[in-house]
Amino acid sequence: MTEPIKEPSVLDYVKSKLNPWQREKIEIPQADGVSEAEVGAQVILPTYRPWRVILAIGAALFAQWTIETALKPIETQPLMVGLGAYLLSFVLLVWGMVKGEFALPEAEVTIPQNDPQTFRRLAFLASVVLAGLAFTQFGKNAQNQHVFTSTNLTLWLGSIVLFVYSLWLEEPNRPSLWRRMLIFLKQERWQITLTRWSILVLAATVLVVFFRMYNLEGVIAEPFSDQAEKLLDVYDVTQGQYHVFFERNTGREFIQFYWTAFLAWLLGTGVSFFTLKLGTVLIGLFALPYIYLLGKEVGGPRVALFALLLAGTAYWLNTISRIGLRFPLYPAFAAPVLYHLVRGLRHQSRNDFLLAGLFLGLGLHGYSPFRFVPFVVMLGVGLYLIHATSKGFRQQTVMMFVMLVLASVLVFLPLGRYAIDRPDMFAYRALTRIAGDTLPDADTPLERFWKSLTNPVNAETDDPVYKVFFDNTLKALVMFQYDNGGIWVHSVPGRPALDFVSAALYTLGCAFLLLRYVVRRNWLDLFFLLSIPLLMMPSILSLAFPGENPSLNRTGAAAVVVFVIAAQMLDGVYTALKSRQAEQQTTSTRNQTLAFVVVLALLFISILQNYTLEFDRFATQFRAAAWNTSDMGRVIRAFVAAGNSVENAWVVPYPYWVDTRLVGIQSGYPTRDAALWPEEFERTLDLPGNKLFIVKDEDLNSLGMLRALYPNGALGRFDSPIEGKDFWIYTVSDSLTGE
Repeated sequence: MTEPIKEPSVLDYVKSKLNPWQREKIEIPQADGVSEAEVGAQVILPTYRPWRVILAIGAALFAQWTIETALKPIETQPLMVGLGAYLLSFVLLVWGMVKGEFALPEAEVTIPQNDPQTFRRLAFLASVVLAGLAFTQFGKNAQNQHVFTSTNLTLWLGSIVLFVYSLWLEEPNRPSLWRRMLIFLKQERWQITLTRWSILVLAATVLVVFFRMYNLEGVIAEPFSDQAEKLLDVYDVTQGQYHVFFERNTGREFIQFYWTAFLAWLLGTGVSFFTLKLGTVLIGLFALPYIYLLGKEVGGPRVALFALLLAGTAYWLNTISRIGLRFPLYPAFAAPVLYHLVRGLRHQSRNDFLLAGLFLGLGLHGYSPFRFVPFVVMLGVGLYLIHATSKGFRQQTVMMFVMLVLASVLVFLPLGRYAIDRPDMFAYRALTRIAGDTLPDADTPLERFWKSLTNPVNAETDDPVYKVFFDNTLKALVMFQYDNGGIWVHSVPGRPALDFVSAALYTLGCAFLLLRYVVRRNWLDLFFLLSIPLLMMPSILSLAFPGENPSLNRTGAAAVVVFVIAAQMLDGVYTALKSRQAEQQTTSTRNQTLAFVVVLALLFISILQNYTLEFDRFATQFRAAAWNTSDMGRVIRAFVAAGNSVENAWVVPYPYWVDTRLVGIQSGYPTRDAALWPEEFERTLDLPGNKLFIVKDEDLNSLGMLRALYPNGALGRFDSPIEGKDFWIYTVSDSLTGE
């Protein structure tokens, strides 16, 4: 007996619309008597009006504008209005999803590879031997220091090369990269094809490079004390001091210092503030190709392009790249780790696992917050293994994860040896952010950390530590839409980390990633959502100094995922405006134009706001807050250019005024501290030659002492265009000093 056909319910129909990615579609049947031609006409001919999506984007932008422009701390009414508008936007987009008009872009379906489980045994064993020898050679030298030598450097790099060679899989029937390059170079004629898409990507790249390189002299205009410490470390490198870990100023990893020294030699810019800034700007650019590739991996070429534009022009990443400190090293190495990890898991590609491991180990030599990236890697692998996608590949994934770990350990080896020998110095800065440095009876950071766990109250806020942690977490999670913190040296205090277009797109993108995960259980959606707070943990764990959270520098790697999510949302909007109706075979020119105009307008608003934030608000604020050591440097350079000795030019220190080491740097003498304290004035009497003294405008006492010592000296005033930055210039002629 034939079973009756089960008619789908209304609930089944709604589920079908909420799951447009499933194979089986449920459609409402047409009334009797309607021909197929008429049905086709009914589907294709009517004008497609995506009003839900348009209203949703408008509501989200209004919500973010309301929150961004509200007073800090935010008033209740603007907050409720903003949250209500965000809720309305979300409801409208869910309605559009039910109607088949909207969905986030899908990652391209991949076929995971079966690993051959082969390796080059001899090369692998040789790698292990060289690594062991390198570990012994990276111990303390006769001067009780950990330094690079020709021996340990050769052993270390050799072990890495052999390890990668022993495990690297060549693609069958495809020449190696080196072979392909040789074939290309040997060709008599080189043919390069430019498509419309490649021109579009090239134009976006030019725009991004402009944002990062424009007015590098003026933004930022002045160094502060941290740059003085960094330039002294760079100078040490130029003098042959090749440290594994630079212990000056609580300790720093080595990459920035060798990179800056290399640029100073290559470009002839010297050990200068400009070289320091140029180096970090170039490091910041390194993250962008991988943000593009990550966007392409999870959403396609259009998501990649949107991510490149949003991240490349963002005030957040632009600012932390221009400071001249190690800040951009965090996203610069996190981006390739995330890309190769995601690609390695999705494709089950051993080579991508190896590359992720290499970048993971390299990033640990860059900036201390990167030490949380290994936990992000473990999170990604763990989520993949517990989801159904990994069925049949779990054992293989674990094996390749071990390869990733071994690769990262090999690259980390020099600093790893230092950490074993000097755990107090290696962990000092990180643990003092958690535990502080004022706890009694605690001689080392490890003791302070333990005491902070047993001490229930935070010393700065008088709150329990668990409350500080949750408060910090909340503040960090809303920094994108609300407040990126109050640290003026690398942010505009009191405003969101994102422009209001990117913030609106990111907020909606997170909501729909969560919704899609609830429906589909895709490990990648959950990984993106959970990786953000984990990558922000270096800022969140500033428990001893909660005023330092949130911060744009210690959350920098989260930007990699944040902008990819925003780009996914923007691509979903673009596709929805064109038409997401599955039955519609063609898209009207009107809809294509609408989609193009709306997306172009959103990008233009985002780029314009980021330009204003970076080159107007931040630049002006920074110049007003930082002391004008560049002006003092120019005064001393002019003094030296007139034939005088730089040793006869000084700055008289004054409380809360300039770091006198910076004046030496700005005058072209990076190792000279220009300070001359008032009690040292008399020793200048015996020095031959003309003399120059720079005195703070408020320091009338020091000025009086100089006049008494050199009554025939000439007094001038440097009038700065910025209020409060004037200073006295007291010059003494050699011909008058004897009177």
